[in-house]
Amino acid sequence: MPFVAEQSPESSQGTQPSRVWNEVVIVGLGPGDPDHLTARAAAIITYAASAGQLVLRTRIHPTVDKWPLLATAPSFDHIYEQASDFDTVYRDIVDAILVRIGRPSDTPLVYAVPGHPSIGEATVLRLREACRDRGITVTIVPGLSFIDAIAPLLDVDVADGVHIVDALSSSRIDPTIPVLVCQIHSRRVATHVKLTLASHYPDTHPVMIVQAAGVSGQMRTRTVELWELDHRDDLDHLTTVFVKPLEPLAAVREPATLALVMARLRAEDGCPWDREQTHESLRRFLLEETYEALEKLDAGDVSGLEEELGDILLQIVFHSQIASENGTFNFGDVVAGIVSKMVRRHPHVFGDAVATTTDAVLQNWEATKRAERDSATDTEAGVPVRKSMLDGVPRSLPALAQSQSIQDRAARVGFDWPDITGVLEKIVEEARELTEANDAERASEVGDLFFTLVNLSRRLGVDAEESLRGSASRFRARFGHVEARVATRGVDWSTLDASELDNMWNDAKRATATRTFQSHDAGPYLASAEGSDTVVR
Repeated sequence: MPFVAEQSPESSQGTQPSRVWNEVVIVGLGPGDPDHLTARAAAIITYAASAGQLVLRTRIHPTVDKWPLLATAPSFDHIYEQASDFDTVYRDIVDAILVRIGRPSDTPLVYAVPGHPSIGEATVLRLREACRDRGITVTIVPGLSFIDAIAPLLDVDVADGVHIVDALSSSRIDPTIPVLVCQIHSRRVATHVKLTLASHYPDTHPVMIVQAAGVSGQMRTRTVELWELDHRDDLDHLTTVFVKPLEPLAAVREPATLALVMARLRAEDGCPWDREQTHESLRRFLLEETYEALEKLDAGDVSGLEEELGDILLQIVFHSQIASENGTFNFGDVVAGIVSKMVRRHPHVFGDAVATTTDAVLQNWEATKRAERDSATDTEAGVPVRKSMLDGVPRSLPALAQSQSIQDRAARVGFDWPDITGVLEKIVEEARELTEANDAERASEVGDLFFTLVNLSRRLGVDAEESLRGSASRFRARFGHVEARVATRGVDWSTLDASELDNMWNDAKRATATRTFQSHDAGPYLASAEGSDTVVR
């Protein structure tokens, strides 16, 4: 072992240190009892301490308290006291160790950390990276970890899978596997952990608090409900929490659970109705659920919107399950596709592009889409590559939305009137043609007039679909007011002449609050895979 010198510390006293070793030995102190140190770790620590080449990450550890040899070893506790955040702490510790490594000495520097050097030790990861960049040799001497000390207390086989996470980590938690949360050293940290876990588990879910695991005479455990986790003052740096897993169907906040439910419904012994459904039979439900969500959105019904978005998600999972059974794609593919697209089309967030305004974002979005179209092959999944700029606008869109989208596309290449005057003149022309049309031509001429009115909406920055929906909503409210007036008077509709109805209508306009439907910036999020201009957010 390169650490062992040929001479003892006593024989080298008073002599000039031989060289710069360009090496660091990282030793694990175990969970907190000197008896749990490995023989190799104990020998290295003893030698390094005698040679003055031992440094501790922290003295706040039972092994340090119980081993007199470590009483005079320096530590980095002062950095914890002075730094404003953990990132600074870890950086400063690594910098200090690198300085020590560069000093001439009889033996390599030994850096001792609690537990196992490779488990829950952020400074070790950073130190190894820094040493690799500088060509410094790193030797890891294992120690028993807090996992070894806690494992006998758990009713699980760690080899079957346990998620180990630092209390301050932002790691995603899977509630269907056991979870160990370490280093819950204060009530403040416990509150953070509780809130994180509460997004996955019921408030009454049992959690086991383990303190001083592996420390003779000090280890203690207790089980509390999740909501009680931060209700005690005796939490310290040796506190770990064990969270038992939820049954798969009980993890109701996880998207994967919905996919599991749908797979079960579609199984041979599942629900007959669900098993009979196809992409085609579900088409109307996807459309209905989308419109129901829009209705809740327009009404400002937040709780209703939450429910309707769940129904839309169900349709997504339903179609994904059917596709999975057909061997075409699955729910994971759907998620991967949209994640990749969002990252790819936001180079100003995930790449090197710069976009500080909404217009710049839209320009980036369009540039990325063009690049995607240009790189497309002649066929993709059996479907010919798009030839027209309008092909990306779904034909199944509502007519007003489809009209506005294709007009937007055409205008991008200059196929548009230079100003609004041309649009207004076209409206007059279409209205005249409608009055002159015969029965066979009337439907076509009405459509042309609508199409031109949509163009006017676009030029005014008004969403035609939302605008007409707003008019329909206002009509509903005003007509309801008229109905109430008629009912109050106790008369039959047929007895009312046009003048009376007109007066009631004017009263209704004054009595009902007018709701303003504004055209929102569509942004870059588009409805189809290749992108139409329909707002979906």
